[in-house]
Amino acid sequence: MVASKTPIAVARGQRRIGEDLATWRRLRRLTAAQIADRAGISRHTVMRLENGEGVSMENVLRVARALGVLDLLVAALDPYATEEGRLRS
Repeated sequence: MVASKTPIAVARGQRRIGEDLATWRRLRRLTAAQIADRAGISRHTVMRLENGEGVSMENVLRVARALGVLDLLVAALDPYATEEGRLRS
């Protein structure tokens, strides 16, 4: 399988999510090392995520959980919370 270049919209989404998680971390006055310890991942992985670089979905969710925002992230993707989702169900 040939790796393809990351689409611009996906790269923008990675960067935005990383920035938002970094903001949550700073608002909670936590270091990247503290989040890494709580999430069970390396500090390097936290920094890659915050810089918008590719990390696994599991690591994104681990960091969100460590920051106490996992439920917000999951709820944001609930299709039944949208008008379209409710109409089409």
